[in-house]
Amino acid sequence: MQLISSADKKEAPQIDLPVQSPQRNARLRGTILLFLLPSAILYIVFVLFPVIQAAYYSLFSWNGLGALTDFVLVKNYGLAFADKVFLRAVGNNLLIVVLSLLVQLPFALMLALVIGKTLPGRAIFRVIFFMPYILSDVVTGVIWQFIYRPDGGLMNTTLQHVIPGFQPQTWLADPKLVLFSIFLVMVWKYFGLHLVLYVAAIQNIPDEVIDAARIDGSSTLQVVRYITIPLLGSIVRLSIFLSILGSLQYFDLIWIMSNGGPVHASETMATYLMKYGFQSFAMGYGSAIGVIMFATCFVFALMYQRVIMRRDLDGSVTG
Repeated sequence: MQLISSADKKEAPQIDLPVQSPQRNARLRGTILLFLLPSAILYIVFVLFPVIQAAYYSLFSWNGLGALTDFVLVKNYGLAFADKVFLRAVGNNLLIVVLSLLVQLPFALMLALVIGKTLPGRAIFRVIFFMPYILSDVVTGVIWQFIYRPDGGLMNTTLQHVIPGFQPQTWLADPKLVLFSIFLVMVWKYFGLHLVLYVAAIQNIPDEVIDAARIDGSSTLQVVRYITIPLLGSIVRLSIFLSILGSLQYFDLIWIMSNGGPVHASETMATYLMKYGFQSFAMGYGSAIGVIMFATCFVFALMYQRVIMRRDLDGSVTG
């Protein structure tokens, strides 16, 4: 074996990068700040300032009309956590989170794996499943109110033809069924969003990786288990993040379909805020509920991004 000395090795060419002057760096920073200024102003006015204002209002017992004179410190927060209705609303939000993680996202992932890259008509499938997402929550709620009607609604009529002896159900008036009925509508509406995310991620997986695995003798299930799903890791984590945040602050569809009832069976933190804050003219108490919602979402988003999604932000792990 012939040994090659270090002197015989070709050294990599040295590239001298131009050194920018302090004046040029200052102009560059000024240009960046100039472009960021409009967004920063909008963020401060419409996001940061309302949050600070709500935190300030939450320290008062205030009806929203008079002056801020009755300072109660954290009494509003104590009243919230002592209210069984609010605690039930929190529990309903958590139930929606669990159902989304156990039903909606796995189902979307499985269907995305079925569609894959080669299924004929996959573009049509994506369009069909994504169409409900473009509807507003108000329109969706009104449509499904007619579907859930106990007398002649599409749901009861269909089940009566499919299941012999089926008795019509009051889907939105039964405390045991209302939250699950609304969750079914949520799946129908937002399922397509997660499906499109997963399908787009599958399209970006290199064919060479799949072909190499098949040449090595991997079965279809092994390819999905050890290659496809790990490479979808970043999108799955993003989908979970969006689903949990949306479930913690969900309002529109529930407010339209059930108004949080019956007997608070479908109450969430957002509908509770609307009822006991705006409609009851208890703005100080409502502000406290809003701060609790904001703190819950903020802490979750911060911890999730630092612990779970940090690998995606750093680019150190792809799966």
